[in-house]
Amino acid sequence: MGYKNNVQGYRDGLLESRSVIKRQNYALIPHDGLVKNVVPGFENCDLTILASPKLGANFVDYIITLHENGGNTQGFGEDGVETFVYVIEGALKVGDGTQEQTLTAGGYAYVPADLKMYLENAQTQDTEIFLYKKRYEPLEGYAAHTLFNNVEHLEATNYEDMEDVLIWDLLPKDLGFDMNFHVLSFKPGASHGYVETHVQEHGAYILSGQGMYNLDNEWMPVEKGDYIFMGAYNPQAAYAVGRNESLSYVYSKDCNRDPKI
Repeated sequence: MGYKNNVQGYRDGLLESRSVIKRQNYALIPHDGLVKNVVPGFENCDLTILASPKLGANFVDYIITLHENGGNTQGFGEDGVETFVYVIEGALKVGDGTQEQTLTAGGYAYVPADLKMYLENAQTQDTEIFLYKKRYEPLEGYAAHTLFNNVEHLEATNYEDMEDVLIWDLLPKDLGFDMNFHVLSFKPGASHGYVETHVQEHGAYILSGQGMYNLDNEWMPVEKGDYIFMGAYNPQAAYAVGRNESLSYVYSKDCNRDPKI
């Protein structure tokens, strides 16, 4: 099985972890202690499943390091399941069986539920990606479509009219999409304007910086490489701390649908 950070053997001091798991509510999962999972179709990869329905999420998130010639050439996803990938570092060839592009850091791709996503490391060095899948909720008269882009090509907007908090919307505001991805970035000292409570759930991977995150009114330290699951109606907010680096993270959000009863 092995550990993601490849640290093995005894540690100095007591066994401890910053992980906090509250199933159906929230989770904070740092890199230290993550184990590698074997998932059919992925070759020459170190893969860890971060969130799944077993945690309480209606999606699955993965953090994956693709080694030389690593990837999934059999096709990721299944009928009725949409997929999304974000490149943390490196170069990744991504396709949907009809078209493909090579993405670099900050690049991302969305593949709709009627197609599979094909992934391949596009360099000899390692490439790290954040991968997502969710069962798509169709809406009559609308459809999603394959999309490739890079955050560098997008225009940031001030989040809630705060100049030191920026947000990038990665997918179109189109009813064909039942979810979206965003990058949210807080300059040191910045924060949310209020503690949010909403029906949407999030899976967030921290790309840079350090902060304090409020999850169900418990404040806890977070940093680059941490993963956060936020369930529906979980109170949530962040402060950026540190000196020179913004607290930034990429996160998913379900949207554009009326809850079913």
